[in-house]
Parts: sequence; structure tokens; C-alpha cells
Amino acid sequence: MDAAQVKQLAKDLGADLVGVASAATLNAHPPDPKWPQTPERISPYVKSVIVVAQRIPAGAFRCRSYVPVQYMDMLVLRKMDRVAYQVADTLERAGHPSFILAAQETDWALKRASYGRLSTRHLGVEAGLGTLGLDVNILTPEFGPRIYLTGILTELSLEPDHPMTEQVCIGETCSRCLHSCPTDAVLHFGLDKRDCARAAQEFGFSTILQFFEQFVAADRAGKSAMMSSRDMFGFWQGLLRVVGSFGDCPRCLAVCPVGFDYHAHLADHQRTIPEKTAEKVAKGRAYLDARRNGSPGDGLNSWNVRWVGPEGYQGLVARQLQAFRDAKKR
Repeated sequence: MDAAQVKQLAKDLGADLVGVASAATLNAHPPDPKWPQTPERISPYVKSVIVVAQRIPAGAFRCRSYVPVQYMDMLVLRKMDRVAYQVADTLERAGHPSFILAAQETDWALKRASYGRLSTRHLGVEAGLGTLGLDVNILTPEFGPRIYLTGILTELSLEPDHPMTEQVCIGETCSRCLHSCPTDAVLHFGLDKRDCARAAQEFGFSTILQFFEQFVAADRAGKSAMMSSRDMFGFWQGLLRVVGSFGDCPRCLAVCPVGFDYHAHLADHQRTIPEKTAEKVAKGRAYLDARRNGSPGDGLNSWNVRWVGPEGYQGLVARQLQAFRDAKKR
């Protein structure tokens, strides 16, 4: 099987986007060389990584609460795993050993805080599906950041796709992800993951640890009260259907103006950002000044600009919007 046939197989199975990254390239360019997320750490035989993306239906981002998008997240992840498994199974039956990893995981031998064996967002960039945004979500031209990704590691050598060199994210002149973040965690093409987790993982692992530390120290009456608390219910619901355990806060995804799905379904609903403050606007302007002045920054250094888009933003979203308007006139 060649790359075109593998991509068609994945799309026939229901994948929304598919790309191929070279394992050699991924090994040579880990997101953080100090804590390498590379195929060779997993298996020395992997030659290619097939990257599959599934969109999150935009309707979930039009709701009054976060619960619908949280539930959709779980369903999207389940579908994506099924698609990836079937691709891996087909490849192996054809004589090419292949396997997949969990799309959402943490390898405790590496960094803490949602740091898996591979970074799926970086896989997506290397496979030509998009580039990283101001908040380091991967942004695809088709669906912006409203996607999940996973990788199929295979010993079959496939022709890799070329990464995009144009920055898909509008960047500092937009800063809508920064303006919408309830914990002000968005940095200059970076993210304070601890602050992000306070909203994004309301019932995540850190919260569970804190809860049970208090539970152990509580008296009998306190333990009884905690067992019937909202937190305990949140932990149980997170185990059942992921709600609250990760991706609890979809604000940066909802307001990002990249993607035809945004123009079609979200532009009017998400036009106003209630979380926007003068302080956040000033922060975005400072980022813009730093970019224009060439000031050093981790997110745009010589290593990381590879995934942001070395050519900078060239008007992709403006072109998208015009194409969308032209299509509506027809």
C-alpha cells in the first residue's frame, strides 16, 4: 500500500483529515529535546506515522453550557480510535506491523501534566494538517482547532506529507484565544498548562489528588459530606464519559475564527467574548510589539517556529472568509 491508498482507507473509514509524517523526521525534531516525544522511544522499527484527525461538530460550541461539547469530545475520541485501529489492523494483515497509542495520555517518565509518549498536535503539523496557534493548539484550515488527532505507527515506509509553511493562526492581531481564556493561561505561542488545567480539567487528576488528601484528613462527618459532594459526582461522571476530566473548557476552541465550520456556524454566536478585558488586550498588543521588534521568545525561537509556520500569517482566514461568502451567493 502506498500513502494515497492508506489515506483513502482512513477517509473511507470516517476520518476527516489524514496525513503522513516520517518517523525519522519526528525523531530528529522532538517538541522538547529535553523530554523527547519520538517514535524511536516507543519502537525502533517504526518508519511512518499516519495521523488521523476527527472534527468536533460545531453545534456543540453554540450551547449555553460546556457539557454538550464535553460529551461530544468523548464520542469523537471513541470514533477516532475505531478508525485508527481499523487502519492499523488492515496494515498489519497486509504484512506491515502497526499499532496506535492513546490520543489522550500522560507518560510519567516524561514531564507531568498531559505529556504523552507522542504529541499529537506536533504529529499533525509534521503531517501537513495545520500549524500551532497562539495557544499552541493545532489549527487546521478546515476546522481550526476543533479537532482531535491520533497517530498510527507503522513499519511500512510511506511518502510523508510536507508541513505547511504559512502560519494558519492569525496570531497576535487576533488574540481571541487569549481574550477568551478564563484563567489567562495563553502565552506568546505557548501555554501555562497549570493555569489552563484549572479550567480545562475541573475534575482531572490533580483535583482528585487534592480531594482525597483532604478526605484522608477529614473526620467521619467530613468524609460523609465529601462522599456526597459535587466533586465526588464530578469524578464519577468523568470516569463514565470524560466530562470534566479533560477538555472541560472549550473557550479557545469555540472563538477561534479559523475554519470553514467557524464561518458557517460560529461567527455570529461567538462574535462577542465576555471574558475579554483591557489587561488581556494589552497583553496581546505586547505580544504583537515583541513579534514586530523581533524580541526573543520561546514560542517563536528557531526551534519552535517550525511548528508555528516559518513564513508567518499570509491571510489564510481572510481568503477563507471570502470563499465562504462567494459560495453562499451561488
